[in-house]
Amino acid sequence: MASNGSEPRPVIGLTTYLQQAQTGVWDVRASFLPAIYLDGVTMAGGIATLLPPQPVEDVIAARVLDGLDGLVVTGGRDVDPATYGHAPHPTTDEPARERDAFEFALLRGALARRMPVLGICRGAQVLNVALGGTLHQHLPDVIGHHGHQAGNAVFSTSTVRTVPGTRLSALVGPDTQAQCYHHQAIDRVGHGLIVSAQDGADGVIEAVEMPGEHFVLAVQWHPEERLDDLRLFAGIVAAAADYATERVQ
Repeated sequence: MASNGSEPRPVIGLTTYLQQAQTGVWDVRASFLPAIYLDGVTMAGGIATLLPPQPVEDVIAARVLDGLDGLVVTGGRDVDPATYGHAPHPTTDEPARERDAFEFALLRGALARRMPVLGICRGAQVLNVALGGTLHQHLPDVIGHHGHQAGNAVFSTSTVRTVPGTRLSALVGPDTQAQCYHHQAIDRVGHGLIVSAQDGADGVIEAVEMPGEHFVLAVQWHPEERLDDLRLFAGIVAAAADYATERVQ
């Protein structure tokens, strides 16, 4: 979806990392996000803006959301298992509690105002936990292989089968080749969500969504790794454009 110059582009907020990072001579705690996320939004016709984790209350999240037409909850560290009532697995990342709290607050506000939401990898897990779901903390314990996270920053390709009649199926068709890098996945599905895709080989849940007109879709894979296929980014940008039009009427 490219802008035709006559209609305002919708503003899409993307959540970011907040952790130690190096640039030049500096080694500091920083907020950052791989540029390919921004590229996915802008190439699909949106305006990308970054949302760094920060101390948050619902009123602060509301002020942030006031400036957005859509929300993308991006990839990153494992969600704190305490947020879904589990003890940590030995392989689970050290929790990023500030980021968890910020994203949960943004999601509460976005869902309340029916703002379009796209979750990517960790973002799918955050959405599921925010709605009362749980996670498998280490998939190899469940499925017996490491195929969803090869390691060393190498993405694996999985054939993902979509569920007929879902929003995801309408966007990408009956199946798609997904770039995966996750050792966790959705276990119990959150309230109001339905499964919209599973791995074709092992049945791991690869996408969830809210049925109905409200665009809430989350995928366990990384669509930003395949910018030759903008269908998911185009989907949220189009929904955000509609949302922007509706809220000014």
